[in-house]
Amino acid sequence: MHLPKIKIPKKYVKIGAWVLGVFLLVFISLGAIAYSKREALLKKMMAKAITKADKDYGLEIKIGSAGFTGLSSVNMKNISVVPKDRDTLSTINDITIGVKIFPLLFGNVKLSEINLNQGKLNIVLKDSLTNLDFILKRKKKDSTTSTNKVALSDLASNLLNEVFYKIPDDMEIKNFLMQLNDNDTASLKFLTTSATIDNGELKSNILVNDTAATWHVNGKLRPSSKRLNIMLFADGKKVELPYLERKLHTKVNFDTVKTEMKDAAYSGDDYKISGSWSVKNLLINQKRISSADVIVPDAKVDADMLIGENYICLDSTSTVFLKKASIHPYLKYTLSPNKIYELKLNAEEQDAQAIFDSFPLGLFESLEGIQVKGKLKYNLNFYLDSSLPDSVKFNSTLTPTDFKIVKWGKTDLQKINSTFVYTPYEYGKPMRNITIGPSNPNFTRLDDISSNFKNALLTSEDPSFFRHKGFVEESIRKSIAVNFKEKRFKRGGSTISMQLVKNVFLSRQKTLARKAEEILIVWLIENNKLISKQRMLEVYFNIIEMGQNVYGIGEAARHYFGKTPAELTTGEGIFLANIVPKPKVALYKFMSDGSLKGYLLPYFNFIGNTMARRGLTAADTSGYGFYNVRLREGLRQYLLPDSVVIDTNKIEGEEDDMMPPGGMQDKSKNLFDRIFGSPKKDTVIKTPVKTDTVKTKKQLRQERREQRRKENEEGG
Repeated sequence: MHLPKIKIPKKYVKIGAWVLGVFLLVFISLGAIAYSKREALLKKMMAKAITKADKDYGLEIKIGSAGFTGLSSVNMKNISVVPKDRDTLSTINDITIGVKIFPLLFGNVKLSEINLNQGKLNIVLKDSLTNLDFILKRKKKDSTTSTNKVALSDLASNLLNEVFYKIPDDMEIKNFLMQLNDNDTASLKFLTTSATIDNGELKSNILVNDTAATWHVNGKLRPSSKRLNIMLFADGKKVELPYLERKLHTKVNFDTVKTEMKDAAYSGDDYKISGSWSVKNLLINQKRISSADVIVPDAKVDADMLIGENYICLDSTSTVFLKKASIHPYLKYTLSPNKIYELKLNAEEQDAQAIFDSFPLGLFESLEGIQVKGKLKYNLNFYLDSSLPDSVKFNSTLTPTDFKIVKWGKTDLQKINSTFVYTPYEYGKPMRNITIGPSNPNFTRLDDISSNFKNALLTSEDPSFFRHKGFVEESIRKSIAVNFKEKRFKRGGSTISMQLVKNVFLSRQKTLARKAEEILIVWLIENNKLISKQRMLEVYFNIIEMGQNVYGIGEAARHYFGKTPAELTTGEGIFLANIVPKPKVALYKFMSDGSLKGYLLPYFNFIGNTMARRGLTAADTSGYGFYNVRLREGLRQYLLPDSVVIDTNKIEGEEDDMMPPGGMQDKSKNLFDRIFGSPKKDTVIKTPVKTDTVKTKKQLRQERREQRRKENEEGG
């Protein structure tokens, strides 16, 4: 195929040539003028920038000398940056910066080179002040004056562009010190003795805390295509920072960390960032996570992040790899008009042993060494709209296929099917050994426990115990809604199965790892029918704490009423069910004559009516035995006078370990304490007392001490 020839008259060719020639002449002339006046323009721009920094940020910037060293390179010497009324932030002896000419014509400042010799970045923390406060000052000012909302996708694109624009094609840095001074009690130093970028190849040598370690950040950079692949490692040892251990009480170290950005571009209206992150031999030691070192030998995340107009999302195309196991996460946080939190986890059916082998070492101590057969599949779905917390969605499913336990790990999960020794703990300390079996005179078979107590406790604690498989999703869902609205851990979602596993198989240390291990062990027991429901309930009734050093229904029935568990009435059964969440306050619920205080009557009616509707007891209009409950006479001498009012809600109770009762969390100072609460001290919490009598505070304190002493003697 031949294209037709287009004939252009010669006069138009001449006109075009003249126009182009004039344009080039004007461009060259303007360039020549600009070149001849560039030193003056540079000084003017620098003066403007210094004035703006002082006005907007309160920064005093001084530059000893500045001048062009080439067509587009500027050399500056003796630079200092000092925030107002703060320590010097930065000093630089000598730096040369080059920019690319063509992008500059369109208003984009892209660096072509950086050469820095001798510099320092100094961050100083003094109480609640730092020499970086000027950043917050500017943000606050901007937030009050700006009215135009910018889409998050555009912000992400602009921010990423600015970052990549500032990565030069060529770089050479020598002796640049970054230092953190924390209230003159701790410091952190990074001295970059050399760092270069040559043809996209990044190499660096960084001395940490003078001679503590030598780090390297090496890799490849392709800023023009928004790609990078860098790795952090140390010479002959792990990468670690004792400073973090001192500040957050958290030990973290690893062999190598790699991060790769593969692409960043708009996908429709969303801005999509694709990349990966991996770590080798990661070690974490944090008492809120686990009591032991948690070691992750090999982990990798292939991530696709989507940033929309009002949300940030980790897409479900992302994959988390732990050894040979994998899972697809979906995380989405929507900022407006309401904050919405979404989480989905999808682990496709895969080898069960590969999943158990992928667990980090030290995370699930009881299950280490367990051998299984078959396959497992897992799905989780969570959705919470902050404007409608009661409509929260939650479901979690672990689906087995031909799953079977071949060999136990460190713990035999069927040990409670026969006689065993149970050791209860108080505030982290063992109380005494209790034999759960016929040789213990207080041990009570399930058939020998009054149905009044069994039905009352199941009604109040776990009504669907015989129907569920260890978990009640609706209870967990309601707990999430309540805790979100209260902005604290007020309600737990534990079943009797979970409480049993927590007490019998696991340590009493309150960690995330222990909570996760509890959930997994409950699933193993319930779904594999390792222990019958009847035996689980029997053991639970015989180990449950029901007072100061009172454990099990056998001890409780004798302690409070001088009866056997088979002789308990409806009212006594409801009372004992009532004290289970907070067993240490049991005696505070009695009047001096041994009768119950009136505020318990609504509880008796509620539990009793619920039992009656389910056919577990006869309907009753007189409080379901409330007026017939009488504390045995031997304990009445230890009761407080009726005029003393005790706020039992402020007395510590043993609720779900990760769900401390409201009002009991200490004011914490570090991140992990704010999330999980402060640890309990090995002391009994003193209870504030309100009184309408004329007794002095000293007299009341003496009475309380005497009562506690007598209770301890009686319990012993």
